[in-house]
Amino acid sequence: MKIIWSPRSKSQLIEFAEYIASDKPEAAHRWLENVFKEVEKLKVFPKSGRKVPELNQDKIREIIFGNYRIIYKIEVEEIIIVSVRHGRQLLDTNEIK
Repeated sequence: MKIIWSPRSKSQLIEFAEYIASDKPEAAHRWLENVFKEVEKLKVFPKSGRKVPELNQDKIREIIFGNYRIIYKIEVEEIIIVSVRHGRQLLDTNEIK
């Protein structure tokens, strides 16, 4: 399986990393490395994340990484990372579909 980051998810990831880096640049670098490691696991175990509760669709799942939700869609040959959100942020389901 191939991992694809949507433009929105890339932007969100950068935003969170920049926020972390404003206090601790090294922590932001480690955080990013660990996010990518977690996401890479989806290549082998695409259904390891839970269904997104707001949608309850088998192909739209999320992994919880610390305080963050990494929301992804399972396609035939690829996994698309559609959103990276802080757990306290409300999910706009329109951005996932």
